[in-house]
Amino acid sequence: MTRRRKILLLTSAIACAGLALGAARARDVPKVATGFIAHTLCSEIFVSGVDPQRDLIETTDAMPGAGLLTWAMDLQVDRARKDVTVSLLGIGRSHAVYRDRLGCTLEHGQGIADVALPSDDEQPALLPEIAGPAIVAPQSEGLAAALDRAFTEPAEPPYRRTRAIVVMKAGRIIAERYADGVGPQTQLLGFSMTKSVMSALTGILVRQGKLKLDGPAPIAAWQNPDDPRHAITVDQLLRHTAGIALGSSLEAKLGSVLEPVNTMKYAEDDMAAFAERAPLATAPGAAWNYHDGNFLILAQLLRDAAGGKPADALAFARRELFAPLGMRHVTLQLDASGTIEGSGEMMASARDWARFGQLYLDDGVAGGRRILPEGWVNYSASATPNAWVGIGAGFWTNQGDSFGAKFRVKHGWPRDAFFAKGTIGQYTIIIPSEKLVIVRLGRSPNFPPEADGVFDLVRDVVATTREKGKLAGVN
Repeated sequence: MTRRRKILLLTSAIACAGLALGAARARDVPKVATGFIAHTLCSEIFVSGVDPQRDLIETTDAMPGAGLLTWAMDLQVDRARKDVTVSLLGIGRSHAVYRDRLGCTLEHGQGIADVALPSDDEQPALLPEIAGPAIVAPQSEGLAAALDRAFTEPAEPPYRRTRAIVVMKAGRIIAERYADGVGPQTQLLGFSMTKSVMSALTGILVRQGKLKLDGPAPIAAWQNPDDPRHAITVDQLLRHTAGIALGSSLEAKLGSVLEPVNTMKYAEDDMAAFAERAPLATAPGAAWNYHDGNFLILAQLLRDAAGGKPADALAFARRELFAPLGMRHVTLQLDASGTIEGSGEMMASARDWARFGQLYLDDGVAGGRRILPEGWVNYSASATPNAWVGIGAGFWTNQGDSFGAKFRVKHGWPRDAFFAKGTIGQYTIIIPSEKLVIVRLGRSPNFPPEADGVFDLVRDVVATTREKGKLAGVN
C-alpha cells in the first residue's frame, strides 16, 4: 500500500469517527493513540532502559490494528530532557515527561503538579528474602523445559515476546529467566496488574478504618443524596459494578481509541475528576463493566485518605506495602494532577511482582505482621456476579462459574488460582494449593488466549513441581 493510500485511509477513519462520535471525541482519537505510545515508550526508555525501537515494535505488534496508526507517527526521544513527544500526521501531539523516581507523566500543555518525593527511610523488609542476587537457574529439568517453551517464539505470528518469568515455590524462587536487556532489577510495566496493587492499598485503608467497603464512597462530587452516583460503594469500584459510563477497558486494539475511558487516560490532566464527572450507564451494582475509571477513582480515595498530597499517597504505598514486602524496584507513575495512575501504570521488577503475589499466598501476612485485613485475600478472589471473564475485587479468579474461570480450568489451571493481569501479557498468578507464585511479563496479543503461552507455562510448572514434590516425599 502506498503512503498516499495509507494517509487517505487514516484521514477517512478519523473523519468517520468524527461523524459517529462528534467533533470533540474525534479530536481525541489521535491524542489517545499518541498518548499511549508516548507514555509507554517514556516509561520503558527512562525507567526500564529498553531500546525504544524494540519497545515500539513489540508493543504495537501486540495490539491488533495499531500498525494502521504507528507508521504515520512522528516519534522524538530527547534523552537530555528525558521526554518523549509523539504526533500523528502533525496532529494529536502527546508529550510524556520523565521525573526521577516518579516515572513518566503525560503533560497536556498546562504543566504537571510538583511532587515532593517521599524520604528514603529504609524500613526493614518483613517478607523473608526470596532469592540471592544472582539469577536463579531452574531447579529441575522440568522447570528448565517449561521456561524454554515460554521463551521460544512460534514460527509465525502472533509472537510471545516474553520478557521475564519468575517462579516461586513456598516463598523461594525456583526458576527465573529474562530476555536480553532485562534483569532481576529491571522495572517493567504491569499495565492493569496495577489494579491489584490498588486493591491491596484499598484493603490496608479498610484495615485502618479509613475506608469502608459498603456505604457511599466518600467522593466529594457524589455527596448529594439526590445524585444517583451517591450510592456507589468502594466494593462496586473494586468489582467494576459501579455503573459509571466510560465505555470499556477490556480490549487492547485500535478501536479502543474511541472509548471515553481512554480520552480520560490520554487527554486529561486529572483522570479521577474526569471519571467522577461521568454519568451512570447502569444503576450501581446492577451490571459488570470493566473499565479503568473505577480504579482511578480509588486512587483519588487513596490520596485523600493518605493526607491529600501526591507525596502522601506515595509515602503511604511505600510504608504500608512496598517496604514490608521488600519491593525496592517499584515506580508508581502519576497523572498531571499528581494522583497515582492506579489503573495501569505501575512499574516493578519481576521479582517485586512476585513478592506482591507472595503476600496473597500468605493470606495478607508478611513476617508475622498482618498487612491486609483478615479475610481480604478470600474477598479479593471471590467471584463477581456476571463478570464473564472471571474477576473478583481487583484480581481475576477461577472461583465461580464464569466462562473465563471454566476456560482456564479446562486449560490446566488449578481451580483455586487467582491472579493480577495486565494487558498484552502481564501476569502475577497465585496458586495456594501448590504454594506457587508465577510471574510472566512480555508483549503478547490478548487474543487468541493461547498467544502468550501462559496456559502452557502454568500447566508445565504445576506438573513439574508436583512431580518433584512426590519424588521428595512432600505432600
